[in-house]
Amino acid sequence: ISEAMDALTRRKLVLLASEKSFGQIDVPQITLGLLNGTTKSEFQNEKSYIQWKNRQANILEELLSAEKSVGVFLAKIRNFEEWDIKMSPSKCREVLFSIRNIASTLSSKPGNSGVQSETYYWSAGYPFNMRLYEKLLLGVFDILEDGKLIEEADEILKLIKSTWPLLGITQKLHDVLYGWVLFQQFVRTEEAMLLEYAVRKMRNMPSSEDAGQNEKKYLESLVCYNHSSGSEIRLNLVQSILWSIGLWCDNKLLDYHWHFRQKPSLFKGVLSMALAVGNQKFDVSGNMELMLNASNEIIDSKVRMYVERSAEAACKRVTDGINIGSKVDKKHPLALLAIELKSIAEIQLTVYHPVLRQWCAEAGVVSASKLHRFYGESLDPFLKNISCLSEDVKQVLAAAILLENYLIKLHSSEQIKNGMHSPLMFDFEREIGEIARPIILDWVIAQHARILEWTGRAADLEDWEPLSHQQKQAASVVEVFRIIEETVDQFFELRLPVDITHLQALLSIIFHTLDAYLQKVVNQLVDKHNLYPPAPPLTRYKETAFPSAKKKLVESVVLDNVVNKKLDALTTSKLCVRMNTLQYMQKKISSLEDGIRESWSAVRVFKDQTCSDEDSQWTSNGILEMCSESVDELFVATFDCIRDSAADAIKRTFEFVGARVVFWDMREPFIFNLYHGGVEGARLETILPQFDRLLNNVCALIDDTLRDVLVKSIFKASLEGYVWVLLDGGPSRAFSDFDVVMMEDDLNILKDLFVADGEGLPRSLVGEEARFAQQILSLFSLRAESVIQLLMTSSEHSSIGLEAHKYGHRHLGDAHTLIRVLCHKKEREASKFLKRHYHLPASSVYDEGATEDASMKSPLMADLIKRSASFRWSDKSSSSFRSLKKKIQEATSDFRHVGW
Repeated sequence: ISEAMDALTRRKLVLLASEKSFGQIDVPQITLGLLNGTTKSEFQNEKSYIQWKNRQANILEELLSAEKSVGVFLAKIRNFEEWDIKMSPSKCREVLFSIRNIASTLSSKPGNSGVQSETYYWSAGYPFNMRLYEKLLLGVFDILEDGKLIEEADEILKLIKSTWPLLGITQKLHDVLYGWVLFQQFVRTEEAMLLEYAVRKMRNMPSSEDAGQNEKKYLESLVCYNHSSGSEIRLNLVQSILWSIGLWCDNKLLDYHWHFRQKPSLFKGVLSMALAVGNQKFDVSGNMELMLNASNEIIDSKVRMYVERSAEAACKRVTDGINIGSKVDKKHPLALLAIELKSIAEIQLTVYHPVLRQWCAEAGVVSASKLHRFYGESLDPFLKNISCLSEDVKQVLAAAILLENYLIKLHSSEQIKNGMHSPLMFDFEREIGEIARPIILDWVIAQHARILEWTGRAADLEDWEPLSHQQKQAASVVEVFRIIEETVDQFFELRLPVDITHLQALLSIIFHTLDAYLQKVVNQLVDKHNLYPPAPPLTRYKETAFPSAKKKLVESVVLDNVVNKKLDALTTSKLCVRMNTLQYMQKKISSLEDGIRESWSAVRVFKDQTCSDEDSQWTSNGILEMCSESVDELFVATFDCIRDSAADAIKRTFEFVGARVVFWDMREPFIFNLYHGGVEGARLETILPQFDRLLNNVCALIDDTLRDVLVKSIFKASLEGYVWVLLDGGPSRAFSDFDVVMMEDDLNILKDLFVADGEGLPRSLVGEEARFAQQILSLFSLRAESVIQLLMTSSEHSSIGLEAHKYGHRHLGDAHTLIRVLCHKKEREASKFLKRHYHLPASSVYDEGATEDASMKSPLMADLIKRSASFRWSDKSSSSFRSLKKKIQEATSDFRHVGW
């Protein structure tokens, strides 16, 4: 409305109000007053004038249509040439006066309903009145933001209320029309606040019982005709508005999964509006009966209908798109269908169910049952044809189980919320389980041979080189665990109900796979005793023999080709990679166990027949927990056994590496050359640089967590080699008291090497491990007669079954050790004793090139032991020896029975 038009209208209305001839003001009087004296010169253009004039004529035609003669007058007004050109102003006033007389006659007629202030035009012109009132109500909306109410909305509504007597508006009509305007504005703008206002208006609308008989009669006179399903329905205005709103809401709610997919926040408001406008039903005559305050049973039934019909529409829509989606995603149609239905169930539970259960507590049950029934009809034929665990079967069964799980959750959501537990309401999950159990077990068993084949191939192709500087393990162990983890993942990704039998089969595969790999690793080792040089024949020291003694090293025993081939492959660097690999296995075994335990706790399991009812319980989400003790025992039995095997393999490898380093890699400088031909000229310090380089190389190759253990193993082997030099060094080695002092210094140097200024082994540990070697040196520091007495004591203990503490296969104070001490002592008494009692040859006549095995198991050694046990002494000699024995025992009490 332009400012000029507004000014013209105000001026005409003031003029109309000043006239005394009018009685009650009504719309025809106002319209005639506006037409009186208005010319085209008062408008900006002719077109605007013609539109305005025709609009006034249309209003009069609608309100005065009961009088046919008024049509002639209105035709003159509409005719621009006649009204504005040919007719004089007086003639125009005559036409308007005639129309005014007709309007006065009609306005004088009483209303039909007897409502206070009712006029003829309330009923006769109600369509115009209602449309005009709707236009007035639109003034509460912001022009710039039509989804918002202006701040002055309440003031405008108070002003509009003054038009009620003129337009025939009652409180109920106002509430209905204002709610209708708010609702239409919501439909256009989707502003949730407008919907909330509209719902509030509809809920607060006075009921028919609150209206008087005259108002009821008046409202019934406001007739509207609506069309539904091809037939015409006669309703009053209030019913028509409520029916129209309800029809729109029903259209949305009967497929709310589709209509609210983008704005689910509007769902509650639309549902509230659908229930607020009441329940409409038609009688046999076609008349609608409106129940605004429906019972809870009727509301529950209506909400159920929404849930069922929306679920049906969603299922149909999903089915129509499944075939196309199946080709794109390359999945079985039933798997896709289950995924889509699960998505529907998830949205139903999280978005719609919290709203629906406010009016229908079993909305979740209704929706879940509908979806379950729909999918079950498609799934049953598929289940009957399952024979193996194909990809299609895995896809369909897993998707079906996930769907069923969620449907159970949806079905029991209200019971869980109220603190109750709902048992399984559906049966095809158990049916799937019965079908899946044997084929899952067959699948697991089928993986066994495949994994063992891959594991064997990986182990056979292994070259025992580290993966990288940071990853020091071998590639084969990574491949083995990759295969195992891939199988485990495939097992749990089946997402099918499993039981303890399936878990047992899976763990059995893991056990046999890792055990087979460990056996291959361990079987590639050789007995560490193959590395030891044979002990030379025993001789007695003879000083005159040394100048002619040949300095030829003791030759090793000839090994067979298999052992030689293995030893060639078992280099120190490759052995370090093996130990890193075994350590990697230890770590991965723990993480593998934790991962399987976690995955197992998350899968759906069947109640095993071996588990009693007391051992199992239903959780709140319907998952049956297996008897945990049996499962724990299964895990312990599998992984602890593998850990023990890996630990034993590590121990054997450590021992072999220590022996390899000392008796193979260091054989020439350490075993054969140390103290060879004399202590002073072949000290330990001459080979320390080589020893140090070897240790540095080993520490660089080994994993940091294994470094100290490996260094300890090498240290123990070094001590063992050092003792071998002292006791089994052959005729080229003989030690005097002066030599023992230097040898003790060498032993300290060896210990310091492994302590490494505090960066190596703990000094206390080094001292403890070196105790046996120290005690052997202590025997060399004794006089020959003292060692002889110890030899006799050892023979007596052997005869009565007493044994000293063991060091490997060697005893600290046994005859074997003591005889070797005597053999390597530079002392005449020792030589005379060995010659007299054991008939040992002098070292000068011994050919070091001989390869005779003078080990403890040789006939000569056994004969020596027999001779030691058969010595008999005179009483005097015995007494003197007993006295000497006591002194020796006191002097050597700190080491006699302490082994290394």
